[in-house]
Amino acid sequence: MNELLVISGKGGTGKTSLVSAFSALTDSKVLCDADVDAADLHLIMAPVPRERHDFQAGHTAVIAHDKCTGCGICRDLCRFEAISDDYVVDPTACEGCSVCVHFCPEKAVDFVLNTCGQWFVSYTRFGPMVHARLGIAEENSGKLVTLVRQKARTLADEQGRSLILTDGPPGVGCPVIAAIGGVDGVLLVTEPTVSGIHDMQRVVELAAHFHVPVMICVSKWDLNPDMTSKIESYAKEQGIVHAGNIAFAPLFTTSMVQGQTIFEANGHSDAGVAVKSVWENVFNRFTELVSH
Repeated sequence: MNELLVISGKGGTGKTSLVSAFSALTDSKVLCDADVDAADLHLIMAPVPRERHDFQAGHTAVIAHDKCTGCGICRDLCRFEAISDDYVVDPTACEGCSVCVHFCPEKAVDFVLNTCGQWFVSYTRFGPMVHARLGIAEENSGKLVTLVRQKARTLADEQGRSLILTDGPPGVGCPVIAAIGGVDGVLLVTEPTVSGIHDMQRVVELAAHFHVPVMICVSKWDLNPDMTSKIESYAKEQGIVHAGNIAFAPLFTTSMVQGQTIFEANGHSDAGVAVKSVWENVFNRFTELVSH
């Protein structure tokens, strides 16, 4: 099977709305929400979990007071000041470096594996979906992204589905790096602003580093046609496929509030026509890429 990743240089460009709309336009796919830090594809897909698993990663120090002699070594060595005067570890401040574990002469420090969130295999009206929920202020989102993608691939293999449609995280940080490695193509959703162009260029550079082909879609293009023209020119100069433009439409917000794709809310709208056009361009180009 092949994986198409939809990402953006910043949040709020509309990539989740596009992924949900694309899901209504294609069969034989597995949906994957890899934006684990702020997952919201479930708001539209209304997934019904069939599997629920804890996500465990990283460790936190815990001092056993029945063994602790109060020598102060752990507190002196902790560069994060996570250990109080009465030898209680602040789990939020603890970075899991394990210095206290190694240097405690009484072996009084346990190193507990963290439960950081959960991941799910669910059923939706548009097919199976793999998604996750990272706990508040938890780390290791890149590891969870990798796990979610692996499970989506396994599910696609088991069910004989040909496409993994992934809603990726915004930006260019660790979660994006975990999401982009090994995919077959990227649709980059950007906005016609100065910061939008800057963020778009950073994502293009990241995709080039991983040798992943990129297509570009301009969201809310009509809010700044001049900037949209600059994006189109940039795509042409870089040899990047311009998949199309989508105008600003309150229908995207309205449909999300109602838990629907834009096609379910109003399939004959101008926004729906534009999204269908973008999907056709993306799908045709993606098919060319994976066939070579």
